[in-house]
Amino acid sequence: MTKKPEAQARIADNKKAAFNYFFEEKYEAGMVLQGWEVKALREGKVQLTDGYVVIKNGEMFIIGCQINPLKTASTHVSPDSIRTRKLLLHKDQIRRLMGKVEQKGYTLVPLNLHWKAGKVKCEIALAKGKAEHDKRDTIRDREGKREVERAMKQRHR
Repeated sequence: MTKKPEAQARIADNKKAAFNYFFEEKYEAGMVLQGWEVKALREGKVQLTDGYVVIKNGEMFIIGCQINPLKTASTHVSPDSIRTRKLLLHKDQIRRLMGKVEQKGYTLVPLNLHWKAGKVKCEIALAKGKAEHDKRDTIRDREGKREVERAMKQRHR
């Protein structure tokens, strides 16, 4: 009897990222977490919207990702909800990203957190910030699609 691979279960999405950035490349990185953080992630107590990724001394860290502790957190652990967490990626990928981030306008943003084979993974993207007029174009496209959907729905009634 063979086991089916489990589907990637989303923990949290950074919905603001697609609005504020153009994505060039996407990577999947592991995260170094403490036990209470994993339990809180299972309950969905995480916020990615203010998070960003930095590279220091050849290592990647996610800053501003808020994981709120559960009320039943252990008494001997003092949880810090916005601590800096290490991301795990291959050295050659980190070096390549370091070169690209040093270019003007590029940054690393977390897109989502998800489960993969029982481990928490963070999808990060090499991104370039959108100008104000690009954001307006995004809004205009989204509203146009919404109107088309409404018209199609009205027509099928």
